[in-house]
Amino acid sequence: MSRLPIRLEKSVYIAASASAAGKNEKEGPLGDCFDLTSDDDRFGQDTWEKAESEMQRLALDAALGKAGYGQDSLDAVFAGDLLNQCVASNYGLMSFGIPFFGLYGACSTAAESLILASLLCGAGAKRCAAVTSSHFCSAERQFRFPLEYGGQRTPTAQWTVTAAGAFVLTDDREDVRTDASVKAIPRIAAVMPGIVTDRGIDDLSNMGAAMAPAAADTLTRYFSAGADPGEFDLIVTGDLGREGAEILRDLIASTGRDIRRNHVDCGLLIYDCDGTDRHAGGSGCGCSAAVMASNILSNVRAGVLKRVLFVGTGALMSPLTVNQKGTIPGIAHLCDITGEVTK
Repeated sequence: MSRLPIRLEKSVYIAASASAAGKNEKEGPLGDCFDLTSDDDRFGQDTWEKAESEMQRLALDAALGKAGYGQDSLDAVFAGDLLNQCVASNYGLMSFGIPFFGLYGACSTAAESLILASLLCGAGAKRCAAVTSSHFCSAERQFRFPLEYGGQRTPTAQWTVTAAGAFVLTDDREDVRTDASVKAIPRIAAVMPGIVTDRGIDDLSNMGAAMAPAAADTLTRYFSAGADPGEFDLIVTGDLGREGAEILRDLIASTGRDIRRNHVDCGLLIYDCDGTDRHAGGSGCGCSAAVMASNILSNVRAGVLKRVLFVGTGALMSPLTVNQKGTIPGIAHLCDITGEVTK
């Protein structure tokens, strides 16, 4: 089995991306970047789960609108969330009538969906979409305690982000809408699937420590295949939070490489962790999806960022394994995204 990067033989472009986010996210440092927001986190729905589904629907609809594509123009959609049986994705995207792949990669789902969508586009499909979401209230109800319990959090705990991100991919550069503001078109140049890594972490309130070794493994394999950390404007992880980000930087430093200059984490970008009570930062698979779909890719299109390494990190647990006192494995999927300059 090869553990080397997969170089896409056929160019695959991110034609458009869009995001939906909740109240706390709107009030954070990236609040102006999101396409759609809600002041009460309900998005007009009567349950948190339905609200999460609505975020996915809104995000994909907005991405399709930006790209100028109709719903019937997509060959497939890859989507996932944190809820059992991917119900947020199933219900949220059902009305589109698009061939559907449901994914669960925990907080790595945004990167996982981008990898699979890009590979399918490169293998014959013309257009595919990748959609991911999480919701603080629905995730708390499933993984921890209902909000009414008012449970206390440790300093290493992360805050599940209420957000969704959608990406529309195409194999045809001429299929991508551009205007004077678009200096470059995001292209997925290479991908690297993650390997499940378990370092014996069993603290549900310290998912960053569980995910960091997986991120270090994926990055080390990618760098060992010929890439250098200094080649990238940003190395974006999502989402290790404050604790996991420091562990990752130390793990990479132990291999003789340094990523401190250009490493950022979506869980630390989306909130003002020092000014608000968000403990170690954001988490949830909607975190990296929304940050990438809004802020990061916007900067690639504007020519501010020329090459970005996106490493989606996930803690692979379930309510059952947590109750059985099991350890928490981690995984990290990688996308190498280059801005291809427009004519």
